[in-house]
Amino acid sequence: MKLLSIAVPCYNSQDYMRNCVDSLLEGGDLVEILIVDDGSKDDTAKIADEYAAKYPNIVKAIHQENGGHGEAVNAGLRNATGFYFKVVDSDDWVNKEAYHAILDKLLEIIAGPETLDMMISNFVYEKQGAKHKKVMKYKNYIPEGKIFTWKEMGRMPIGKYILMHSVIYRTELLRECKLELPKHTFYVDNIFVYKPLPYVKTMYYMDVNFYRYFIGRNDQSVNETVMIRRIDQQLLVNRLMIDIISEEKVTDKNTRRYMLKYLDIIMAVSSIMLIRSGTEENLEKKKELWRYLRSADIHIYRKLYMSVLGRGVNLPGRSGRRLSVTLYKVAQKFYGFN
Repeated sequence: MKLLSIAVPCYNSQDYMRNCVDSLLEGGDLVEILIVDDGSKDDTAKIADEYAAKYPNIVKAIHQENGGHGEAVNAGLRNATGFYFKVVDSDDWVNKEAYHAILDKLLEIIAGPETLDMMISNFVYEKQGAKHKKVMKYKNYIPEGKIFTWKEMGRMPIGKYILMHSVIYRTELLRECKLELPKHTFYVDNIFVYKPLPYVKTMYYMDVNFYRYFIGRNDQSVNETVMIRRIDQQLLVNRLMIDIISEEKVTDKNTRRYMLKYLDIIMAVSSIMLIRSGTEENLEKKKELWRYLRSADIHIYRKLYMSVLGRGVNLPGRSGRRLSVTLYKVAQKFYGFN
């Protein structure tokens, strides 16, 4: 059994996937790298097969018809044999020193008496053209250097939350919660992190800058223009997150508090993208999204609508919408996201 399975979803990734896979090979025989060719039309499949032939004990090439990022992650999870599971997108990479530190810690924990459900580490926004790289750290908000529970999770400030780039999950936990991401849908990273949360009992945080998250390609899904064009997929993910928290019986108040904070951020992102589009159709979709939340759970609706973010994206009238966009731009500059 491998210590860590790493799924690498690839679609037409020939120009940058080698940098990603080469960084992951530093894990040696402790890891398995599952390169998932999601129906690529370039040389991605060929490159995947080359790595699998050269490193047969580490790399496995999986070929499938195009199903989107989520289905590529699903394929990785179905084929994973590692005790832990992580997703690394094909245009991203990992830091060598942090990688070895995390593998060493996972080995130590797995040999100990406690079961770890989720490992958390930092990630770096590798924004093209940026002189200073923004690092998403959690050091001042969650315990470091020990296994901890939701009760010990601190309150993070607005705009800070745990993304897919930050997490390594226990593989069986993902299967226990029946994680399956929707096909042909972008922004499913949020579902990957969100759905397992009620099943997570133990966490460990390492203050190392492990994941390097590349931002800069014009066709990237987090590009604002692309997000607005694909807004219906963002809304689908948003509604699925509403369904998860309204249908799951999250009895632990600390878990629920964090999940509400996460949903609060996603509601704000969806709302601001709909406002930014400037169309009457999308302004109506914004109203529909909040109505969906209200019909799913009136208590959650009231809490999020009256939150700082909820009030910020629901200011009335054209001037209110302009102010919402201004606040968004300030947050965008401060946090360094696209």
